[in-house]
Amino acid sequence: MSTNTSGSIEPLLQLLARVRRQARAWIWVESLAILTVAAAAIFWTTLAIDWLIEPPAWARATAVAMAGAVLLWLVATRLIGRLAAPLSDRALALAVERRIPRCGDTLSTAVALAEGADETVDHDLASRTTAAATMLAGEVSTPGLFRRGRLLATALVGGIAAGSVAWLVAAEPAAATLWARRVVLLEDTPWPRRVSLEAEGFLQGIRKVARGSDVDLVVRVSAEGPLPEVVELRSRAGDNAWQTVRMGMRGSGDSRGQVFGHLLEAVGDDLQIEIQGGDARLRGLVLDVVEPPALAAATIHCTLPAYLGGGRRELPASRVVPVPRGSQVEVSLAANKPLAVARLVGRFAGEPAETPNHSAGVGDATAGDERTWEASREAGRTGAEGGEAGRLLKEHSAHDNPTKTIDATIPSLDADCTLVASFTDTDGITNREPITLVLSAIPDEAPRVAVRLDCISTAVTPQARLPIVGTLSDDHGLAEATVSLAQTASLSQSASRTQPEAAKPLVVSVGRVRGGEPIVELPVDRPEVVSLGPVGLKVGDRATVVVSARDRCTLAGGPNVGSGETWTLEVVTPEALQAMLEAREVLLRRRYEAAIEDLSQARRGLDDVAGADNTGRPADRLAESTARCIGETDEIAMAFRGMHAEFANNDLLTPELEARLLGQIADPLAAVAAGPLVAVAEGCRRAATGELPLAMLATRADLALASLRAVLARLLELESFNEVVEKLRGVIEAQEAIRRDTLERQRQRARELLE
Repeated sequence: MSTNTSGSIEPLLQLLARVRRQARAWIWVESLAILTVAAAAIFWTTLAIDWLIEPPAWARATAVAMAGAVLLWLVATRLIGRLAAPLSDRALALAVERRIPRCGDTLSTAVALAEGADETVDHDLASRTTAAATMLAGEVSTPGLFRRGRLLATALVGGIAAGSVAWLVAAEPAAATLWARRVVLLEDTPWPRRVSLEAEGFLQGIRKVARGSDVDLVVRVSAEGPLPEVVELRSRAGDNAWQTVRMGMRGSGDSRGQVFGHLLEAVGDDLQIEIQGGDARLRGLVLDVVEPPALAAATIHCTLPAYLGGGRRELPASRVVPVPRGSQVEVSLAANKPLAVARLVGRFAGEPAETPNHSAGVGDATAGDERTWEASREAGRTGAEGGEAGRLLKEHSAHDNPTKTIDATIPSLDADCTLVASFTDTDGITNREPITLVLSAIPDEAPRVAVRLDCISTAVTPQARLPIVGTLSDDHGLAEATVSLAQTASLSQSASRTQPEAAKPLVVSVGRVRGGEPIVELPVDRPEVVSLGPVGLKVGDRATVVVSARDRCTLAGGPNVGSGETWTLEVVTPEALQAMLEAREVLLRRRYEAAIEDLSQARRGLDDVAGADNTGRPADRLAESTARCIGETDEIAMAFRGMHAEFANNDLLTPELEARLLGQIADPLAAVAAGPLVAVAEGCRRAATGELPLAMLATRADLALASLRAVLARLLELESFNEVVEKLRGVIEAQEAIRRDTLERQRQRARELLE
């Protein structure tokens, strides 16, 4: 049987209602205090961290998200969750009994009886229990049920936290506002610092540099108060570890601050940069490494001067480009990427690098200007572009319309020109090393005259003919070639000071040069023959002979003239020239006799080993002597042919003389050299291998010696005849000398009588 005691426990129920209301108020106060403390802690923490390191926006957004999550978790667990928990009368009664032990289980039992428990209880016992609970409920003080000190402390801490934030907002509204802008609105406005850092060259935190270049990082430091003594640079490439170095001072500080710098060598990858000095930080700086502009292609055209036939041709691009002097040169340089600025400077050999007091020149070019060499040539001679030893050929700035090429024209290349091109791309990166091309102005060389007099010695007769052989050539073509024949003073005239007036030189054109030929050959079998007869030379005179050639150059300085060797010829009588040639014949005969003797000794060496061995060194010695004899015989034969030609060139050749020099000397000598002597040489080779007995080799050598001695006999006979002629010539000269002395004595006596 259940017992309903709800009307009898009204005081108890009122107590529990008061406890419920105070518990919910406790939850509100405590939760709000905790939320206030947490919010203030988040505020101060984010303020300190943001002021110290100024993290990027994404880091601040992450921190705000985490702080919001913490606050939501506190609201859900400390406030909403606790307020949503049901506070039943039985639970509150048990809570009161735990706080007031003297109540025992009276309050909870009375509440249970009032709620109508199922078990059957004694009515009297329930009434007494309810009455006791009602009496105890009137004695319970609800404030004593709660730990007010803890709640007050929590509320105090929350108030202090809220007060600190309110104090900052009131005392430093700018700081609070900046915190809200940076942390809540995620703006990148930096915190005000005592120290200010300014990194040069960074645009919106990014500085583009050329790959592989040395980057000089410069930071200007200013401060309200003492300047920091240390500025640190932190850098990181990719995911590598941060590297920290101290930046060095640059110069001495002034009122504007102090400059610090550090050189990063050969930067090859993108770098993240942070700079710290004093309370200032620079973060988020990036060195963006890009490829520098480079030369992709070079096109060079030249238009030849008119005298070379003109015509436009393309020249192969190389470090040094040879160009004919006086040509018009067109240069086009293409970069491998779009360019904002391109400059092409030409440094011409022989021009001054700088001239002071220049007021207007190519150095006045500004962005957007295009100044060609033609328009600023004279100005370029008064100054150097940007202090460079050169003349601005072209400068092109195209920030709005990037281009990849720059071209320029040199109307006439008169001297070597060094082209120096610099490219700056749209990122502001300039090529590390200037692009250099050398236009080498190849001058029109003078004609080359490589000729000689053939079969003419230094002594000639007045009617001599001069055969000229050799080569006349020019790099672009000959215009004409001439032979100049001039009379000069003889030795006796130079000593006596009674020199006749020099005659005008006789100039004879070389008919084979008609104009335009790059090379003209004058072979031995078809020489260019010039006669001395028209010069009017006399015995005792001296003549000079010079072969000159002229090209077709029309550049400054006129045509180029090249001259060969100057030959000086003594004019002698036919008798004197014949005597000189006869003396030469005597020398040739002695050489011939020495060659025969050398071959004879080698031949006698074969007899010393006859019957002992068919091979061995005697055959080798004979082979060496035979080779020398062949060479000597050929040379002597050629010398006699030369004497024959010299007689003919001096108009002294007679049929008898021609027969003697050629038929009796030169031709037999050549025949012996090509016949018996060659047979001996071939026999020596066979004897060395055992194919030919030494006896047969000796027979061949004897035959060759007999042929050689037969020619020598003719030479000796001719020499005897020549000696007789020479003696007669000596008698004639002696008689002539006596006659001259007699005449001189007669003149001397006549002068004495007159005196």
